[in-house]
Amino acid sequence: MDIASPFEACRFCGGSLHSVVDLGMSPLCESFLTAPQLDRMEPFYPLHLRVCGDCFLAQLPKYVAPQEIFGEYAYFSSYSDAWLAHARDYVGMITERLRLDRTSQVVELASNDGYLLQYFVKRGIPALGIDPAANVAAAARARGVETIVDFFGASLAERLRRQGRSADLVIANNVLAQVPDLNDFVAGIAMLLKPQGVATVEFPHLMRLIAENQFDTIYHEHFSYFSLSTAQRIFARHGLGLFDVEELWSHGGSLRLYLAPKGSNHAARASVAALIERERAAGLRDLAAYRAFAERVAETKRRLLDLLIAARRSGKRIAGYGAPGKGNTLLNYCGIRTDLLDYTVDRNPYKHGKFLPGTHIPIFPPERIAETKPDYVLVLPWNLKDEILRQLAYIRDWGGRFILPIPSPAVLS
Repeated sequence: MDIASPFEACRFCGGSLHSVVDLGMSPLCESFLTAPQLDRMEPFYPLHLRVCGDCFLAQLPKYVAPQEIFGEYAYFSSYSDAWLAHARDYVGMITERLRLDRTSQVVELASNDGYLLQYFVKRGIPALGIDPAANVAAAARARGVETIVDFFGASLAERLRRQGRSADLVIANNVLAQVPDLNDFVAGIAMLLKPQGVATVEFPHLMRLIAENQFDTIYHEHFSYFSLSTAQRIFARHGLGLFDVEELWSHGGSLRLYLAPKGSNHAARASVAALIERERAAGLRDLAAYRAFAERVAETKRRLLDLLIAARRSGKRIAGYGAPGKGNTLLNYCGIRTDLLDYTVDRNPYKHGKFLPGTHIPIFPPERIAETKPDYVLVLPWNLKDEILRQLAYIRDWGGRFILPIPSPAVLS
């Protein structure tokens, strides 16, 4: 049936939802397991992406409250060198563009472990982080980044404004997708900004997700998936005008939006209209484009399993690199467990000695690869493939090869 159940409606506009792709049942992608938990019941939830036929917001239902997902979080941004460089470059650029100084106030929503705000602190620019995860907030404070442990929304924005902490710059990187109540979150941004303030918002681009078959970026933490045209509509409802957009490399292809309160002196740049037209040409306002995506996803699953099964039958050893959320979607959807993947490694010590949700694949430090010399390494955070291939160049010493699963399974010599 194409239309979702009658009780399900678009979280932004209330419109009817239509199926995009059904990835079956999957556990929460950041719920890593300890050894004693392996023999306990593990909750799985439907992973069925749908799109609104009115505003074209792609979305998952809220099966789990954000407090259950983000209260203690296993993702630390600072373990990616490429992501740190991205943050450092952004701080230099936006400081110059907005002429920020010691009298300015910067606020980052979902500030994680202070990976970005630390660069404002080093410049002497007042910076405040807001993040619901106490464990990553502690890491941020250790870097000298003031951090509030809370979920952001209109009520917190109003409290900060009463305290005289209205913002010259609000940063929301890769958090908009993780907010079930979009209208409350965006209203909070509008409330927190000074009249001439600016918000920058980054999120993976739905057009790239579909065009490049990035289905593994669909998981329960990500409640929504945005095109530029839909995002513009959401922010406009709350009095924020979109005046510029940049296309970024991060997360397989993201957008950085520049927004300001209506009536500010920021004129819209041609980049906005040009990208919205490209989205229209790509079919993002046509349900047929979403229906075609599902078959490409299924074929990717078949091809990846063919590759791994053939390697195993020929006696090859296969390890994984990384334990990202996207990897858990891929492995659970494809049914890849320790019969095909011996283990995976990750730079984040928080994950060492634990097991991937659903598949129960063990996680080791990166040194495990040099110790066991696998024939293949399946790169799960493929969006960081350049960084990872440089880190693991030594596997060529014993003839090791890399497998990239997305956009289509491929072996790199």
